[in-house]
Amino acid sequence: MSAGPAIANNLWLAASLPEWLRFRHSATRVEATQRQLLSRYVRDNAATDFGRDHGFSQIGSWEDFAEKVPVRPYEEFEPWIGHIAGGERNVLTAEPVKLLEPSSGSSGAEKWIPYTSGLQAEFRRAVAVWISSVFLRIPALKAGRAYWSLTPPAQRDRAKESSVPIGFDEDSAYLGGLAQHLVNLALATPPQLRGVTDMDMFWRLTLLSLLKCRDLRLISVWHPSFILLLLRYLRNNWSNLLEDLASGLSTPTLSIASDKPRSRELARLGPDNASSVWPNLAMISCWGDAHAANYLPDVRAEFPGVSLQPKGIVATEAFITLPIAHHRPLAIRSHFFEFQDEDGNVLPAWSLKDKCAYTLIVTTGGGLYRYALRDQVEVTGFYADIPSLRFIGKADNVSDHCGEKLNEAFVATCLEAVFKQFGLKPRFAMLALDGPKSSPGYSLYIESPVELPKQLATELEEQLRHSHHYELCIRLGQLQPVRVNRIAGNAYEIYTGALVKHGMRLGDIKPTPLSRYTDWSDYFGMPGTT
Repeated sequence: MSAGPAIANNLWLAASLPEWLRFRHSATRVEATQRQLLSRYVRDNAATDFGRDHGFSQIGSWEDFAEKVPVRPYEEFEPWIGHIAGGERNVLTAEPVKLLEPSSGSSGAEKWIPYTSGLQAEFRRAVAVWISSVFLRIPALKAGRAYWSLTPPAQRDRAKESSVPIGFDEDSAYLGGLAQHLVNLALATPPQLRGVTDMDMFWRLTLLSLLKCRDLRLISVWHPSFILLLLRYLRNNWSNLLEDLASGLSTPTLSIASDKPRSRELARLGPDNASSVWPNLAMISCWGDAHAANYLPDVRAEFPGVSLQPKGIVATEAFITLPIAHHRPLAIRSHFFEFQDEDGNVLPAWSLKDKCAYTLIVTTGGGLYRYALRDQVEVTGFYADIPSLRFIGKADNVSDHCGEKLNEAFVATCLEAVFKQFGLKPRFAMLALDGPKSSPGYSLYIESPVELPKQLATELEEQLRHSHHYELCIRLGQLQPVRVNRIAGNAYEIYTGALVKHGMRLGDIKPTPLSRYTDWSDYFGMPGTT
């Protein structure tokens, strides 16, 4: 047992348990808990610019709130956020904005999300419930260190546009307060790693830090393929990593101290058995919904016997669901949630029905009121009375170059049907427009070590033509039928590398069955029907 991390983890559990107990108590009081939270938002921010514009002082219930405040996407919040960036106070929240955190989707423009102390407290409450549940379920996690994936920042050319700080200095700062300090005490990697912008050096320093950490107990990353990328770099650079570990490595950003005994131990073990490199690893936490699920079997194969926990839904704007046992209930004590059904009706969290699909709307302590998060979710049961949700896709991820209006959820359904038909379980599959401007068409970029069925493109085209708009574009000749581009390996590594070049952070990159970028053939090679 490592005394320092063990003490920090036990203190973190002790500090988190009261919130865990409050969450369990509120699990049978969903409506009361949510109404009370909304009432506090409205009361505390009635004198802000937004509160005056929307009559917060006359709002006495959720029904009033829904009548007076429209559902808005990020673009409609930009004028208020622009005032905050310009130094104005009391715009969206009475509480001061500490910073604007950049965020972007895999195909979207950068957003600036206002962070207040209140919003950080909301994230802390959600994390407290999660960490309490895992520490209580797997006590061995408390005895060693954890790897929470740090992601190097993208270039922030717009930072000069704001008088408010842009971005956190380190990933644990999302939590703030005591939790941030306790997390840092138990981390296997130094916070300075986040400042390394050269990707090869980032992987190198990350692996050296992890190789030194024999007592690694927890790995928490976003996409599961991130773990596979780490292992690939480890195996491709094993000898050099062991040399660096034996001699130490110093860079302008951080230094890794020499550890010759560990280097000799690893030389005997070799790089092929990850479980022997980290023999005390007890749990891996990562995305497990939608396309991320395709990578879980490979992660399980690398770490047999290690508990693999699919994460809940977490966005820069809000902490949505918590992984507890086999459920992922809403974080009802963190934010106020609403849901739009397929008929356009907006419902509160206490009115959801099992096995129904909805689009998320959230109100937070950061000043986003009835914010259209655009995540599509499905209710998969209940934790006591709290809805448990599964992520389906992004409602705003729509590819519409010629009027075809393909959206992510529809494409995901098409791919799922075709893969089931042919018995395929690809690690990576993504549809995107490609080809010359004179004859554009969609390409399915799919990783497969062997040749694919010849009818794959034909069957996928049939599925896509269930969309009236897509079918019309094909009939008019605006689009060519779908093509299949088989990628032998390393597809996700190529994908993430391309998006980093587009200016994204690794932590912002999410799995998607549909991309709006049209230059993927530059990275994967020219498409051609298999």
